[in-house]
Amino acid sequence: MLIDHIKLLLRIYWQPSAAMSAILDQGSLLFASVAVVAVTLLYRTGSRVSFYTPLLVLAVVYVPGVLLLSGLLARLGGGLGSVFRRDYSPLLTSTAMAWAAANLPPALAGWMLPVPLFFLMLIAVAQLYFLVLMFFVVRTVFGTEDRTAVIVVCLSWIPVVGASFLWGPLHFLLRWLASPFFLFYAYYYLGSEIGNLGAGLRSGQNFRRMLNAAALNPHDGEAQYQLGLIYQQRRNYTEAIERFRKAVAIDPGETDAHFQLGRIAREQGRLADALAHFQMVMDQNDKHSQSEILRELGAVYLTARQYQDAQRFLAEYIERRPYDPEGLYYLGQALEGLGRPGEAREAYMRAAEAVSTAPRYRRRVVAKWSRLAQKQIRKLASLPAKAR
Repeated sequence: MLIDHIKLLLRIYWQPSAAMSAILDQGSLLFASVAVVAVTLLYRTGSRVSFYTPLLVLAVVYVPGVLLLSGLLARLGGGLGSVFRRDYSPLLTSTAMAWAAANLPPALAGWMLPVPLFFLMLIAVAQLYFLVLMFFVVRTVFGTEDRTAVIVVCLSWIPVVGASFLWGPLHFLLRWLASPFFLFYAYYYLGSEIGNLGAGLRSGQNFRRMLNAAALNPHDGEAQYQLGLIYQQRRNYTEAIERFRKAVAIDPGETDAHFQLGRIAREQGRLADALAHFQMVMDQNDKHSQSEILRELGAVYLTARQYQDAQRFLAEYIERRPYDPEGLYYLGQALEGLGRPGEAREAYMRAAEAVSTAPRYRRRVVAKWSRLAQKQIRKLASLPAKAR
């Protein structure tokens, strides 16, 4: 087991995305914490930083800060309390492993490099590398878009800087938290609550173990599909595609798997593959996923600049779901491509209105389409009168 965790740590260096996904499946919060402490002990910086300080800063300041930023920017489902219970331990485990991997090389180099300036440069590079790894951590744990993950990582220094201004009282508090006296009574009185910190990671791993066991059944396509959804949410598309393809091989009528394969192919720019999978879905059920198959087909034709076909599918989709802002935005794009700016502007205005009148919980999810639609409305308004 220890060897497996060490392999996970080393895998971060050449397969960071896959490694973070594997950490969520097989990682250990205890090993990740010990790895941070061990790397801290390896450092020979001459500083007065206690061996437990980096781990406590990660656990008490940095990870909660990243969790809060991700909740605000990625609009994670559920309240802050439920998000904390679900994602804190997976995020802390992945972050601790990333920190250990980033700082292990300079910690080892400190024993061999006699030049302090070069050693300090290595430490600075290690912290930059840690931020790069945090991009993969945020994207994998929360399933965010690349742009959102970059913004979260760029802003993640704010909690640490804020804590540095309160370093005096915080350092005193951290020393108390790390004292054997406090740890004994904390474990005695709060043992169950402390144990619950790892519940989010353990429950996810137990669920995936059950799915993996079910996936051993060569006739169970649903288990393969559910595993594919997990990897797709982490943006580990290679593994997701493999699982969805296995589901389709077991059951060619697995419409959901074809739909997800088409969405991944569209996102990756493989338009021919996307059309093939979406056509299979259409043949089986043209109302699949609340008719979203029509929107996805329209989006594929829109990307291919086949605006007539795009407009045809999107218009049919809007007839069925007239208040979907994403579909209205795509319809506006298709109408623009057909040289019908007046109708395009109307579609964009309907998209913005659909967002503004949506329920509050829904508004947070679809706000992106209102911003894009308003941008296009301003662009059309700036055109000469003859072009409108």
